[in-house]
Amino acid sequence: MPDVEVSLPDRIDSEIDRLIEQGEFLNREQAVEELLSMGVSAYAPTDEADQQEGEDLFTQMTDDQTDPAAREDDEGDDYTL
Repeated sequence: MPDVEVSLPDRIDSEIDRLIEQGEFLNREQAVEELLSMGVSAYAPTDEADQQEGEDLFTQMTDDQTDPAAREDDEGDDYTL
């Protein structure tokens, strides 16, 4: 595993210490590893990257909806709850 040296602002360093003291992490090494992993995964590519340029959320949501009249239900005309 590669060794990395990082300079952190005092407030981040204090926050890591607080999380360790509260029992969120066993030790500083685990805290830094998990927090960095969460940060990196937050920037990982998502399905949204596959959207075409100019396609917005509203257009995608309306395209994903199905017309209830177009559904093929074998249940007949009985009402169901």
